[in-house]
Order: sequence, then structure tokens, then C-alpha cells
Amino acid sequence: MKIGILGTGHIGKTLVRTLSAAGHDVKVANSRGPDTIEPDVLSSGARAVTAAEALVDVDVVILSIPLNRLPGIAPLIASVPSETVVIDTSNYYPARDGRIEAIEAGQVESLWVSEELGRPIVKAWNAIGSDSFARKGKPASSPDRIAIPVAADSDRDRKVGMALVEDTGFDAFDAGALADSWRQQPGAPCYCTDLTLEEMPAAHAAAERARLPKRRDLAVAAIVERVGDGTTNPDADYGVRLSRALYM
Repeated sequence: MKIGILGTGHIGKTLVRTLSAAGHDVKVANSRGPDTIEPDVLSSGARAVTAAEALVDVDVVILSIPLNRLPGIAPLIASVPSETVVIDTSNYYPARDGRIEAIEAGQVESLWVSEELGRPIVKAWNAIGSDSFARKGKPASSPDRIAIPVAADSDRDRKVGMALVEDTGFDAFDAGALADSWRQQPGAPCYCTDLTLEEMPAAHAAAERARLPKRRDLAVAAIVERVGDGTTNPDADYGVRLSRALYM
């Protein structure tokens, strides 16, 4: 497939590498310009372009930027044809994103994103830690392969997202509609807990929506205490242990 990726952060750079290594035609852009994208991100054949160029003539657009920056790219997304699948990897963290009243009042994060962008989206790759994503991908049918939930309102779009998750080295779990995607938000049992496809359904069903924000904020506080800031992601060993202790 022809894929345009916006963002080369923790998740974005692994998406670029793995999807281009899987044989997809990948273009990637960030907010600082193509000359700032490091060579190792492009090592599997992806091309560095401007943000506008990344969205031209592609089958799929993947947005891997902080949630609070998504409204700012809505004009760019407006130019993307309706048949193009748009996948969002973001999560709401108030300490980083600022307080978003609609989400605080109960709107599902993915529905807020869809509303801000003015089009349907797929939610994928938001529920795995960046270190696990970078290091723990395995070929299909491997024992203990980690699963990643994928939610969308369109069956077609969800299937595309699931196929691409598989191409990045993880089992795709059909997480249903966007209205239920709160079950894969920070604080939920399937968020960053590195579960297998067999374990995922029970964890997905066990989520308790009212408890998610407090659990999320406890995890942030613990990570900040450990690593010293709110932007450095923990390694997989600590991150998974912490997420399992707080979310499951």
C-alpha cells in the first residue's frame, strides 16, 4: 500500500521502519521538515517529505503526533480523499496536551479526534508502549505474539488497520467501533500491558471507564518519579510491569 505517516516520535519512527520493511511504499513527514528526519528512520526505504507531500496519492494516512496537535492539521486532512483510510495513534495526557474539556466531560478520545478532523478515523497502535513496539514484534503465528487493539466505525477501514498492525509484527485485535475505543485508552487493562490475542478479549471487556483517568495519572506520576520527566518513555520491562499493576 501507499502510506503517508505524519510524525517521527516514539511510535511514528517504528511505524516508518516496520511498514517500509514489510514492502509498503512509505512517505514520512514531521513538523521540522524532511531534512531533520534521521537516516535510521529511513533505513528500510521510506522517503522523507513535507507534511503536504505525505498526504498526496496515498491509500492510508497514519497520524502519530500528540493529540493536542491534531486540530492544527485538520486543514491538511481536509484535502485527503474520502476513500483514504486515516489512522490515529494518539492518546490524551492532560499534563502534555492541556485540559480538553470535551474529553474531561466524557467524550471518547477517538470520537473527539474524528470530530476535530472532520472525518472517520481508525484507532490503532495507541495501546502499546514505544519500547515494546520497537523491540517485540514477531512473525505471524509466533508463540506469545503481542496483540494490539484496532477500533473503527467502518469495517473496511478497521480491516485495513488490522492488516497493517499484522505487518508491523503484532496480532491485530478487532476492538469494534470508535464508541468503544475508550477500552484501549490509558488506564485500561489492555493499554500497554503486552497481552496476547488470547488474553486480549477478557482485558478489553474488563475495562471500567470511570477508573481510567485516575489510573492513567497514577502511572504518569510513577514514570515521572522514576525517569525525571514526563516526556521520556519507560523501557518495556518497567512500563509493562507498571501498567499491569495499575490497570489490570
